[in-house]
Amino acid sequence: MDAKEFRVRGKEMVDYIADYLENIRDRKVFPNKKPGFLKKQIPDSAPVEPQTWIEIFEDVETIIMPGVTHWQSPHMHAYFPALNSYPSILGEMLSDAINSLGFTWASSPACTELEMVVMNWLAKMIGLPEHFLHKTTGQTGGGVIQSTASEATLVCLLAGRTRALKHYRALYPEETNITNRLVAYCSDQAHSSVEKAALIGLVNIRFIESDDQLSMRGTALQEAITNDRKSGLLPFFVCATLGTTGACAFDNLEEVGEVCQKEKLWLHIDAAYAGSALICPEFRKWLKGVEYADSLAFNPSKWLMINFECTAMWVKDSIALHETFNVDPLYLQHEYSGLAIDFMHWQIPLSKKFRALKLWFVIRNYGISGLQKHIRHGVSLAKKIENFIRADPRFEIPAERHLGMVVFRLVGDNQITELLWKRLNSRRNIHLVPASIKGKYVIRFTVTSPRTTEEDIIRDWKEIDTVATDVLGELDETKKPKVPLGDTKTKNENFGTSLLLANSPMSPKIVNGSFAAIYDQKDVLEQFSRTIKLRQNAQDSPAMRRRIKGILMSGKQFSLDSRLDLFHGLEPPTNRYSMADEAPLLEDEENTSGHSDSSGGKLSPNHNGLLEVPYQRRHRSKSVDHHYTCGDNDTTTKTKICRKCGHDMD
Repeated sequence: MDAKEFRVRGKEMVDYIADYLENIRDRKVFPNKKPGFLKKQIPDSAPVEPQTWIEIFEDVETIIMPGVTHWQSPHMHAYFPALNSYPSILGEMLSDAINSLGFTWASSPACTELEMVVMNWLAKMIGLPEHFLHKTTGQTGGGVIQSTASEATLVCLLAGRTRALKHYRALYPEETNITNRLVAYCSDQAHSSVEKAALIGLVNIRFIESDDQLSMRGTALQEAITNDRKSGLLPFFVCATLGTTGACAFDNLEEVGEVCQKEKLWLHIDAAYAGSALICPEFRKWLKGVEYADSLAFNPSKWLMINFECTAMWVKDSIALHETFNVDPLYLQHEYSGLAIDFMHWQIPLSKKFRALKLWFVIRNYGISGLQKHIRHGVSLAKKIENFIRADPRFEIPAERHLGMVVFRLVGDNQITELLWKRLNSRRNIHLVPASIKGKYVIRFTVTSPRTTEEDIIRDWKEIDTVATDVLGELDETKKPKVPLGDTKTKNENFGTSLLLANSPMSPKIVNGSFAAIYDQKDVLEQFSRTIKLRQNAQDSPAMRRRIKGILMSGKQFSLDSRLDLFHGLEPPTNRYSMADEAPLLEDEENTSGHSDSSGGKLSPNHNGLLEVPYQRRHRSKSVDHHYTCGDNDTTTKTKICRKCGHDMD
């Protein structure tokens, strides 16, 4: 592809991206695929000969998009947000075009210095103390863009470990096993990345039980630290969470900070999701105690519409980072080494992308007010879904809603909520993920997309409501007590002789069959005429008139489904054994003592309300599930008649 074609294809790609994002509501948010689906559609080996761009791009819609989970969908409510925006995409495009590797100031001065500027902007936007800002003289604090919040936690834990090793080796110069005695702390609601960081750092991890509000408190932390010191362990690091993954809960930062200051522990704040909301002054109450922190990180790539990857991390003192990650080979030195910041000493990788561009573009294009409006809109939509859930007594919200996330569950056992979650995701109209809070299985609902509207929230609630009704209805059916058939008549005085109408696999002929079965004979004709429209030719049929008249004269309740082929426009059966052709016909004149058939036999109701037909006129039913009853003991003159269709069962 040369520059000329790139201009054409680039414009086409921009149009495709814009169409994709603006019409994303029309796509199912969650793919209906199983592992290994893509391997079946792509050759095992790469093509030897070059392929045209047209050939390549055609496969995007046919192969890639059917397997995509659409994170920008307004019905994407799983996880935390992972947003983008048009200025962010443009910033990423320019960054990819420049493709600088900003490991030192000299490797790309603009990459380093723009990152310092936008990190100062962000720090001021969320209200961080000044010791977290980059300053020209006498200041060792500052901010850096990491790939993810998980990486930021690991970087800060390793820096805290470096500082702790220096401290404890001075206290215990003869001790050779200090690293194995180090212990880090976090809430039992903290993200799994904290535990992973401890595994990588080869230190112990202690989970502090949270309170009823799912918050880590200072007293519980202090007790754990005291006990560990008595056991010979060496506390060194605490991770406090602002906006936990399970329920968006907040640790008591002030209490935890005071303990960390007293015990001389590194305090890191993981605000991956909630940090974006701190640009709104009304949400900064959770930052009380931030002055105790040694480091803090949050993801603009979650809620500030910066596309992934982009994690903002600040440290109070960067010396610990330098001591942990400093490398100084000759080929990385430059004339300003030691005077300018080299971000390779602030991170695990050597190189870094020019991520500051997309952050710079978005902040300038939206402005602080525009970003605040976006955050507040998401919170208002979360309040709306919360109100729907609270108004329905079938549901409960086991943890207080904070910001744009609500957790909910069906009242009852965990299995019921788990079934609801599985059923919701299988329908693919919305996408949700579960969590466990103090032993309770819950479903997380996070407002993510800037395209989500109130109408989308209403639709999502209707989806949840509908599926919950189905799930609970199925459970109710399994719990209903079974009543023996013999007891049904005593429990329901309207129960008729024949209740199972149109149960023959060969003749699904009725819409409201039980309606006819439970009414007394005086109401049958009137109610049937209201409910079921007869075919025009059936209304004038002598056979039909005689059949209905016979029912009225019998004084019993009958199933009519043996001739319901006369209803709803269905053609009568051609079977030569049809009751209209072969069964004894009733005379128009009333005869209360019985009715003669064409052969002189009698047709009268027996003790079960079933018609008794002379033995020589019997014929066999083709239904596979008919039920019958016996006539008299004299089987030479009586036969067994089907309760459903009146056919001879012999």
